Amino acid sequence: MSLWQNAKPNYGIDAPREGLITIILVIAGLGLGLGLHRSSSEAARTIASVILALVPTGVILILLMAYYVKVEKFRHRDRMLNMLSWRGDERVLDIGTGRGLLMIGAARRLTTGQSIGIDIWRAQDLSHNSLIAAMMNAELAGVGNKVEVRNADAREIPFPDRSFDCVLSNLCLHNIASREGRAAACGEIARVLKPGGVALISDFQHTEEYAQVFREHGMETTRSTSILLAPMLLRIVKAVRPN
Repeated sequence: MSLWQNAKPNYGIDAPREGLITIILVIAGLGLGLGLHRSSSEAARTIASVILALVPTGVILILLMAYYVKVEKFRHRDRMLNMLSWRGDERVLDIGTGRGLLMIGAARRLTTGQSIGIDIWRAQDLSHNSLIAAMMNAELAGVGNKVEVRNADAREIPFPDRSFDCVLSNLCLHNIASREGRAAACGEIARVLKPGGVALISDFQHTEEYAQVFREHGMETTRSTSILLAPMLLRIVKAVRPN
């Protein structure tokens, strides 16, 4: 059996730059705090006490980041996918697919359907983030024949009106800097959904903003909270386009 056959999908490390900065700050803080603690200056020892008191918080944050990457983002993916009633013939769009976590998860629930992922693959969002990595993961997961991956911006989705039964997105739309841009992306999601189609948009900020745009497009919208051991609180916007 080849190494390729033994390989498993690798969905990367989310926000790798922020994680690295946090690790560096914790190590630097620990070193500085211990150094100042040995000082003969009372002021320096006071500063050391403050710094050392903050180090455990940084360690906990690092552990939460690692746990999210290894465990919780898979549980969150499954929670999102379980919010849909699957037939198996759906046409699914995953916006900000990264290395394909949601796209592949959806593809595994399909028989004759297709799961399509779009992204612009920014390196700061995910380690080794690329279209090739997403396709490789799909092949390793055994769903390469059910997926398609395209380089495309959420604000200009390159598909016709009413193309998809489901639109999924996790931790993507907040990366669009302007409110107008995020509204344009939500408008595009509403445009490409079929009547009766469902959008599930998960993020740690702007979710009420997304919900409001969907309501303006005539969609029935709710928000729920995903309880995770993670460094951020994720909310899921569910928007249904009327028949």
